[in-house]
Amino acid sequence: MNNGGAKTALAPVGGRQMLDWKFSQVFGERTAGEEVQEVDIISSIEFDRTGDHLATGDRGGRVVLFERTDTRDHVGHRRDLEKMDYPMNRHPEFRYKTEFQSHEPEFDYLKSLEIEEKINKIRWCQSPNGALFLLSTNDKTIKFWKVQEKKVKKLCDLNVDSTKVMRNGPIVGSSISTSSKQFIANGGCPSNDFSFPIGAFPSLHLPVVTSCETNLMARCRRIYAYAHDYHINSISINSDGETFISADDLRINLWSLEISNQSFNIVDVKPANMEDLTEVITSAEFHPVHCNMLAYSSSKGSIRLIDMRQSALCDTHSKLFEEQEAPGSRSFFTEIIASISDIKFAKDGRHMLSRDYMTLKLWDINMDSGPVATFQVHEHLRPKLCDLYENDSIFDKFECCLSGDGLRVATGSYSNLFRVFGCSEGSTEATTLEASKNPMRRQGQTSSRPSRSLGNLSGIVRRVKGADNSGVNSNGTTFDFTTKLLHLAWHPSENSLACAASNSLYMYYA
Repeated sequence: MNNGGAKTALAPVGGRQMLDWKFSQVFGERTAGEEVQEVDIISSIEFDRTGDHLATGDRGGRVVLFERTDTRDHVGHRRDLEKMDYPMNRHPEFRYKTEFQSHEPEFDYLKSLEIEEKINKIRWCQSPNGALFLLSTNDKTIKFWKVQEKKVKKLCDLNVDSTKVMRNGPIVGSSISTSSKQFIANGGCPSNDFSFPIGAFPSLHLPVVTSCETNLMARCRRIYAYAHDYHINSISINSDGETFISADDLRINLWSLEISNQSFNIVDVKPANMEDLTEVITSAEFHPVHCNMLAYSSSKGSIRLIDMRQSALCDTHSKLFEEQEAPGSRSFFTEIIASISDIKFAKDGRHMLSRDYMTLKLWDINMDSGPVATFQVHEHLRPKLCDLYENDSIFDKFECCLSGDGLRVATGSYSNLFRVFGCSEGSTEATTLEASKNPMRRQGQTSSRPSRSLGNLSGIVRRVKGADNSGVNSNGTTFDFTTKLLHLAWHPSENSLACAASNSLYMYYA
């Protein structure tokens, strides 16, 4: 998707070859009948730029880090493998690395408002050294974390004879009387209640410092607070690696990573009279290449591209992306289902992906007349909009993601299902998978009627010629609206997906 020529060349490969998704790993799998604690539900997920680390945040304010392990076994032979004619197929494997408490519940006494500890977003920052840096935010406060390995040093061969220790006894441990070498963390002294014999000073020696183990330590470097009156819904790191933005319902602020007590308001949609408020900001994202450009979406289904070089306060947009509604199609639910819950830039910065309640839309930033592709995700739920409104499911905010090569997009749905679509020219790829150890289970149920399944995108790609209203529901499959897959992330360079289903993290590869 870098340009027209590359897109044409890649289309036969990405458009006609469907990926065969396989289960890789699961962390925090639930047993049958196990009750999930509210604080354990995953609320954010993000790969770093290399794809070697993965971070998740939960409603309990914790951040859990995972690291990839299968690449380390091939480092020494990588150059030899690159010379071979066949590709190097590795099974992607991650392992638990560490976790830390990022946010705690707070209470705003001025507004009599409880502030949840739930992690809304996690974004990785550039790592100039071996340490890991990331931003995490709840509704009000953003924190900048540094995670690095620390060596824990201890002392041995002390000048203390355990037989001389009296009264309080040994505080080193139960093994002090049997071990010839006593270890005391931080060089502490067991007791001062002892005396050196006469002439024993020549036998004094210096204690020996030994490094026993290496621990991962997470330290909060900076806290960016008191800049948002409304709940923060987005944070995004700039391509310059020095600044980031944070967005709430009405404002977008620009921060420097080095300065925590000052930010610049660059977008403000708050009207003079709140009764005139017609739309709010739902998501914001920096352009991956140009540090002066960013995009934000609204509850009315529009995306605005702004250039920070134009003015300090970006009240006017450079481009407006929105799709005109069909005449006579307006209803009570039109604005609700049109609200965009998430936007993502493709890696090359040429395309944007947006997710509203019913569809995924792919946009070309050079063409603001309409989306270049539309993928139906919840069209089969249109007859149930009234029920979805009654149980508040219509307000669920599903995230979306793009593959590193820009040839595929993915998003979540109900019953812990997620969909993968091919978005290259002429592609009809559309796969429905379930977040379980058997991801193709639902796919097998719908394959008997391909003409009416979600797998037929011939009428969807390029301006939706005929929306598929049946979906999986026409085959008798019921949807569980209490189990929803809201958060997922695509590996930046490989066909690997990480999906959050309640408190479980599922990983798949193709």
